[in-house]
Amino acid sequence: MDINIIIGILLMISFVGFIVYCIRGYNLMIGVTIIALVWTFLPLIGNYFSPNQIMENLSVTEVITIVFQSAPENWGNILVNILWGAWFGRVLLETGIASTLIKRTIELGGSNPVITMILLNIATAIMFTSMTGAGPVIAIAVIVIPILLSLGIPKTVALFTFMGSVMAGLFLNIVNFNQYYAFFAGTNGFESYSYQEYFPFALLASVISLVIVSIAASLLLNSKKITYHWGVSSSLKENEVPGIALIVPILPVVGVIGFSLPVIFGFMVSGFFALWVCKKLRNGFKDACIIINKLFTDGAVDTAPLMGFLLCLAAFNTSANFVAPYFQVLLGGIVPSTQLGIFILFIVLVPLGYFRGPMNLVGSGAATLAVITAVTNLPISYLFPFFAITTIVMQHFDITQSWIAWGMGYAKVDAKEYIKIAYPIGWLIAVILCIVAFI
Repeated sequence: MDINIIIGILLMISFVGFIVYCIRGYNLMIGVTIIALVWTFLPLIGNYFSPNQIMENLSVTEVITIVFQSAPENWGNILVNILWGAWFGRVLLETGIASTLIKRTIELGGSNPVITMILLNIATAIMFTSMTGAGPVIAIAVIVIPILLSLGIPKTVALFTFMGSVMAGLFLNIVNFNQYYAFFAGTNGFESYSYQEYFPFALLASVISLVIVSIAASLLLNSKKITYHWGVSSSLKENEVPGIALIVPILPVVGVIGFSLPVIFGFMVSGFFALWVCKKLRNGFKDACIIINKLFTDGAVDTAPLMGFLLCLAAFNTSANFVAPYFQVLLGGIVPSTQLGIFILFIVLVPLGYFRGPMNLVGSGAATLAVITAVTNLPISYLFPFFAITTIVMQHFDITQSWIAWGMGYAKVDAKEYIKIAYPIGWLIAVILCIVAFI
C-alpha cells in the first residue's frame, strides 16, 4: 500500500479519536496539543519515505520550530484583542452599567412578564456584543435569572431564554470574532477577511436568533402556568449610572463599523469613557490606576483558559498545513468542494455542533475545518459564517458549556428538561442561519 494512503488512514484515525476525546468532555487545550503532535510527526514520517512538497527543504527541527514556536508567537495580535475585550467587559460590570441597563429594561417592561422577558433578552444580547467569557455571563445571570423567576417564568424557560440571548449577542462580539478567526489561519483569503466584512451577516444572524429565542420562550410560557413572585429589585445593585453610559456596550462595535477604528482603540476609548461618566476616576490618579489594574487582572483571569487554548490551537492549525496532502489523497473525492456541497454538508451535520462535536470549532471542529480546507479552496469569507453558526448556536445552548452547566445548578434545572427545549430550537436556528449564509 502507498505510504501516503497509510499516513492518510492514520491521520483519519487520529481525527476520529480527537472527536471522541472532545465529546467525552476532556480538556481541550491538552487535546489540541496532542493532535498537533500527531499531525506534525506523522507527516514527518511520511516525508521520510515519500517526500512531499510542503516539507521540501525543511529539516525535522525546522518543522517542529514552525509548529510549536513560530505559530504561537505569531498570534500575539489575537490574544491582545481578547485581553482588551475582557478588560472592557469588566468595566461594564464594575461601573454598574450592566445592572443599570437591566433595571431600566425592567421598568420599561412594566408588569407584563412576556414584554419584560423580551426586553431583557434584547438588553442581554446588547451587553454580550462586547462582553464574553464565563465570568461576565455568570455575573449577569445572577441578576437576570432571579428576575425572570420572580416574574413567574418557569426556571427551564428562564435559563433557555437567557442563554439564547447571550448566544445572539455573541454573533456581533468582536472578541469572539477574533477567537474564531484564529482557527482559519492559512485559509484562502485569511489575511484580507475582517470584522467589517463579517458584520452584515453577524447583524442578521443576531437579530434572527434573538427573534426566534424570544418567540419560542413566549410560546413555552403560554403552555405553562405562570406564578408571580414579585421581588425584582432585590437582584440589582443600588448604584445608578448616567443615562449616557447605557450606550457604552455598543460603542466598540460602532467604532469599528462606523468609523473604522482599530478594535483595541475602540475598547480603550469606550472603557475610559465609561469609567469617567460613572465617576470611577474622580478619586485621583493613584486610585484610578488601582481600578484599571484590577480590571485588567480580573479580565486576564476570565480569559486565561481561552488564551492557553488558543496558543495550543496555533500549533495545531500550523500542523494542519502539513497533513493537507494526505487528506487530499484520501478524501479528495469524498468531501464536497463546491459552495453548494459545503452548504448541504452543514445543513445535514448541524447537530454535530453539540457536545463539542466535529462541527464545533471550540471542540473537534478545528480538525473538521482542517480537513475541509485541505481538500477545497473555498475562501474564509464563505466558510467562516457556517462555522460561526455551528459553533456559536450549538455551543451556547449546549450543556457542556461551562456557564450553562453552572446555570443548571444555579436555577436547579434538570438537564433532560433543558435539552428538550434548547437543543431542538438551537437546531432550528442553526439551519435557518445556514440558509441565510448560503443566500
